[in-house]
Amino acid sequence: MNFQPSFLLKNRHLQTIYASFFRKLPSLDCKSEIFELSDGDFVEACWYTLTNHTNTTPVVILFHGLAGSHKSIYIQGMIQALHAAKISCVVMHFRGCSGMDNRKARSYHSGDTHDAAEFIQSVKNRYPHAKLGAIGYSLGANMLLKYLGETQKDSLLNAAVGVSAPMQLALSSAQMNRGFSRFYQKLLLKDLRSALEEKYEKYDMQKLIGLQKKDIKKLKNFKLFDEAYTAKINGFESAEDYYKKSSAKQFLNKIETPTLIIHAKDDPFMTPEVIPTKQEVSPSVQLKILDHGGHVGFISGTLLRPKYWLEEEIIDFLQPLLSSSADQNA
Repeated sequence: MNFQPSFLLKNRHLQTIYASFFRKLPSLDCKSEIFELSDGDFVEACWYTLTNHTNTTPVVILFHGLAGSHKSIYIQGMIQALHAAKISCVVMHFRGCSGMDNRKARSYHSGDTHDAAEFIQSVKNRYPHAKLGAIGYSLGANMLLKYLGETQKDSLLNAAVGVSAPMQLALSSAQMNRGFSRFYQKLLLKDLRSALEEKYEKYDMQKLIGLQKKDIKKLKNFKLFDEAYTAKINGFESAEDYYKKSSAKQFLNKIETPTLIIHAKDDPFMTPEVIPTKQEVSPSVQLKILDHGGHVGFISGTLLRPKYWLEEEIIDFLQPLLSSSADQNA
């Protein structure tokens, strides 16, 4: 399906922020569940199952972006589209993103596939006869693509979609410190710094990462934040080490699950150098690279009558791969 935004919606920043400000969606009932992790911590999952869900109803796992949650408008929109397509879904929050305090001082990060792997396994154990799909957005997309490359034929997923993934984290971090992109960085860092400050109330963070609480306000860009906290608390040598090991691009040629990558060349969160070529991905990966779309935008139609092309495109890709008539090992 071709994507063609109207003239007024071609602006990459408008594509990025339009839905957050103007889209209104009816809320669906969420069944919250605490999923215990093997290291003693937990994540909260929000289940949205069909009223006529059976043991063979396909299930799609949603992975949100940085500082996102089941309330994020792109997640809510996708849930509605999946329900209309008769597909149940569940949102796995990354650690600390559901609003509940975690038990450990560590955070989630762009390359942390361990929690997702445990959760995907649990969904497969619960529904062994159902086909499983996954959709990742931004940070969640980078994590999902990395997971697929790591697990290869053992991913447990029948299909996957990665949207607006920062597949080369160092380039994305640098881009977020330029021009208008600093506006997005400022908004996201506000939430990240606030969450870090709260950890000082429960843990000896100064001992763990060597940073005094009063110095958190000095972490004015992602590189500084990742150097001071994300890398140290997660066992990386530095921010550069974290970016190098966690970037998904190096894993794309190992993916064996049917996967769709959707990306816009005008994404304000990163530069076009992040985008892989056909030679850099495996035959299982389809690339949908568009001139416009912003970051997790891809809105067609007009300003007054928008159409959410992204959701339609994802459903068109997933539905045949998850339908009961498709081969179980597709």
